[in-house]
Amino acid sequence: MTTLLIAIAVLAVGTFAFRFAGPLLQTRMPPRVQNLMTISATVLLVAVVATSALTEGHGFAGLARPIGVAVGGVLAWRKAPFLVVVVTAAAVTALLRLAGVP
Repeated sequence: MTTLLIAIAVLAVGTFAFRFAGPLLQTRMPPRVQNLMTISATVLLVAVVATSALTEGHGFAGLARPIGVAVGGVLAWRKAPFLVVVVTAAAVTALLRLAGVP
């Protein structure tokens, strides 16, 4: 139990240090590095979305989920409210699965 508490405390301190260091280091980074950091954050988020949308366990998730995510992406791109994006993406996925699309 104490090992778990120590691990939680170390992670909390590390997270705080990263969050605190960001604004301090931002003024010292050249514009090229700042641009690279922005692009890398975007790439990381796209990778997480792609992994979540396309896989389930160790295999392909089927077509319904990626189609639902794509519909949600289009709505988000068109600046629809977040709740509309989430509900519509879930509804499209559910309707496709109800229709027999894996």
